[in-house]
Amino acid sequence: MDKLAIGPGTRVTLHFSLALEDGTTIDSNFDGAPVEFVIGDGNLLPDYERALFGLREGDDGLFQMLPEQGFGQHNPNNIQEMSLEDFPDDIDLRPGLVVSFADAARAELPGVIASIEDDRVFVDFNHPLAGHTITFTVTIRAVEPAVTH
Repeated sequence: MDKLAIGPGTRVTLHFSLALEDGTTIDSNFDGAPVEFVIGDGNLLPDYERALFGLREGDDGLFQMLPEQGFGQHNPNNIQEMSLEDFPDDIDLRPGLVVSFADAARAELPGVIASIEDDRVFVDFNHPLAGHTITFTVTIRAVEPAVTH
């Protein structure tokens, strides 16, 4: 019997890794338990899901995912200038520090301190992986029909 191919309506179990252009691994579960998700459930970016289409249990895949296929291009408009007075005195502000803000809907929005110049703080609200081509490596452990309720 032929193994089921990944596509809409399938539940996928896989090991994966994500690496930057310089080969630095930024996430991987190859040393742990595989992840399981249903195609289209929102757990994986749509273009990353589509890259898996056609793979079957036991297959390996290696994909170069462009910024537009994942986390987008770095947008200079997402760097906001704020006053140093907007931050509590007990925060050790320094470039690279991730600070949690609230957006207009009161949802948590992380920002990275890009730089501090005199009494101005520049906060980068781009996704940390924006602008990067990501190497997406997978080993497919199982493909099953998704059970819908």
